[in-house]
Amino acid sequence: MKEQKTIVEKLLDQKKIKHQSYTFDVSEAVDGVTAANMINKPAEQVFKTLVTVGNKGNCVFVVPVAEELDLKKRAKASGQKYVEMIKQKDLLRLTGYVHGGCSPIAMKKLFPTYLHSSCKNFDTIIFSAGRIGKQVEMSPGDLVKLTNAKIEDIIKEH
Repeated sequence: MKEQKTIVEKLLDQKKIKHQSYTFDVSEAVDGVTAANMINKPAEQVFKTLVTVGNKGNCVFVVPVAEELDLKKRAKASGQKYVEMIKQKDLLRLTGYVHGGCSPIAMKKLFPTYLHSSCKNFDTIIFSAGRIGKQVEMSPGDLVKLTNAKIEDIIKEH
């Protein structure tokens, strides 16, 4: 039985944007680094989608799975006084996606989107295709065009 395409994959097909899909077993909860290992990709190339709320509204941040958003940097990048993660219970209503399957593409609404600058180190990056256990790989440039993303340094320093 062929697996049904996600809304993300359908949109990329429709817009004729080159991409590759990956599926992995989700019989137990996995974090982003584990997911990267399951599809045999370096964690630096696999990104997670984080949705926030601030004094001027919602924003989307796309960062490497092993990294953490920097509160000050994300507020500065988005031109807000403060930015915090939205409550997990609000994610589906706001984006159309569940926790662990949130993609920066094809949300219910296009929010200001910020992509971590390390994306420039790769020809392609990988992120959720809109379903837990499903990832999509495409060029960062195509993601920027599709989401009007800005490329910023938004993660904590080690």
